[in-house]
Amino acid sequence: MVTPSDFQEMLRGAALRVTRPRVAVLSAVHEHPHADTDSIIRAVRQNLPEVSHQAVYDSLHTLTAAGLVRRIQPAGSVARYESRIGDNHHHVVCRSCGVVADVDCAVGEVPCLTASDNRGFSIDEAEVIYWGLCPDCSTARSS
Repeated sequence: MVTPSDFQEMLRGAALRVTRPRVAVLSAVHEHPHADTDSIIRAVRQNLPEVSHQAVYDSLHTLTAAGLVRRIQPAGSVARYESRIGDNHHHVVCRSCGVVADVDCAVGEVPCLTASDNRGFSIDEAEVIYWGLCPDCSTARSS
């Protein structure tokens, strides 16, 4: 379990000023993987009711820029945020309900960073999104 002091150390380690909104947003992202901004605002306001939308947006932007959270945006979806960073994992998205889950690379490494033709780019990240139906939606559809 990550504690508020852990979040404070993460912020300091990224050379960021420790503020109540940043700690609350970082905590909300850790507690609610793949949450959208509105969900994060609701979660933050449970502990910090006076926080503004703008403070949450600014915190998400700062935390993303610092590499403490990752922003993903599957096609046709709003931006979502997660705390699993630095391991080049991918996502699976339900076409019906929109639930998002983490998926490790197919062979457990980061082979997807070796493109068949990198066109001269220095590649540091690959984004793969698998689409389908989650177990609940698959069951509902077959019933």
